[in-house]
Amino acid sequence: GRSAPFCVMVVGAGRGPLVAASLRAARRADVMVQVFAVEKNPNAVHALRHRRRTEEGWNCVEVVPGDMRTWQAPRKADVIVSELLGSFGDNELSPECIDGAQRFLADDGVSIPQSYTASLTPVSAPGLWADARRGAAGGGLADLETAYVVNFHHAFYPCSKIKDCFNFQHPNWALETNDRFAELDFETEVDSLVHGFAGYFDCVLYGSARISIHPETFSVGMFSWFPMFFPLQNPVFLRKGSTIRSHWWRRHDARQVWYEWALSDPSPTPVQNPGGRSWPIGLL
Repeated sequence: GRSAPFCVMVVGAGRGPLVAASLRAARRADVMVQVFAVEKNPNAVHALRHRRRTEEGWNCVEVVPGDMRTWQAPRKADVIVSELLGSFGDNELSPECIDGAQRFLADDGVSIPQSYTASLTPVSAPGLWADARRGAAGGGLADLETAYVVNFHHAFYPCSKIKDCFNFQHPNWALETNDRFAELDFETEVDSLVHGFAGYFDCVLYGSARISIHPETFSVGMFSWFPMFFPLQNPVFLRKGSTIRSHWWRRHDARQVWYEWALSDPSPTPVQNPGGRSWPIGLL
């Protein structure tokens, strides 16, 4: 029931690819829009302002230098667009950022993306595990308590199942916690030495439109993200038909978000990265 121009807010606009995509979509739909490009990186803000001055069709774009979580919007948005995903979906704090920005989304407004799901499967990757242990995170305990973005080459997957771990929906009007817990069981289909877990994401942008690095729904031609590798402190040998039971936590405090993971089968292991001691993701 609204009249044009419709309000689009691109939060975390970077150097403007989503702004340009929003303008193209508006032209295809033959509707007028007002676009707010919110970006806190000063270099990216400079690029956005340059594009507004020099590119055709950008006269309806207002560049906002600042943090989406604290910016005071002048009006409610019909659409909020963001691309804050990491290789595990939420590992670059997309839930926290979009939750902070949704206060200026209209009650019947649309968030793009609408949801994303992180998933996991056991992996045998001796070379990758050895590289991590040799100091990939700076040496010491952190080397095997940090997850790595990798392009798996020499890896074997002893289980055909890839299981969903964490899911996030937007808008999150109730501001439900973004902490999560999941217990995932996998049955091994061949004798193998498991060195850790491969992590993926699948994201619903809007309706049937999606982007994914999940092997079963992979977006062909997309190379913007590689999977995650969550190493185990000690590789676990599994016989065909045995079960590996894993436990996963996403937690936070006032300053940071972190993941913890552990096994309870075939034998219990200590929790890795407790309290984010080795691999925290800063909120500030």
